[in-house]
Amino acid sequence: MNKRSCDPHDMEVGRRIRVRRLARHMSQTDLANQLGLTFQQVQKYEKGMNRVGAGRLKRIAEILDAPITYFYSASDMPDSKTADILGFVDNARTLRLIRAYSHIEDPQLQQALLELTEQIAREIVPKQ
Repeated sequence: MNKRSCDPHDMEVGRRIRVRRLARHMSQTDLANQLGLTFQQVQKYEKGMNRVGAGRLKRIAEILDAPITYFYSASDMPDSKTADILGFVDNARTLRLIRAYSHIEDPQLQQALLELTEQIAREIVPKQ
C-alpha cells in the first residue's frame, strides 16, 4: 500500500484553516471539540495530510465564521501570491505582530518600528 503524498490543494486548504483559526484566537483543541474530533485530526487537516471533506469544510467555515470560498477558491490556490502571503501568517506570533502593528495609528511610529524590525532581522541572519 502506497502512502499518499500531500496534495498541494489539500495543503492550501489546511493552511487557510490554520490562518483563520489563529485569527479567531482558537486552539486546535477548541476547533476539534466543536467538530467532535481530536486535535490530532485538526493537525492533519492543517498540514494537508488528510483531505477535508465537503461537509466537514462547511462546518469548519461556520465555526470560523468564513465563507467556504475562503478555504478553496480556484483562483487562489497554490500558484498564487495569496498562498505566499498566507505562508507567512501561519503561526500565532506572526499574526499577533501584524495585528498589533495594524493598530498603530502614527505613521512615523509605524515606520520606526518597521526599520527597527528590519535592522534586528539583518543582524540575526547569518552572513553568507
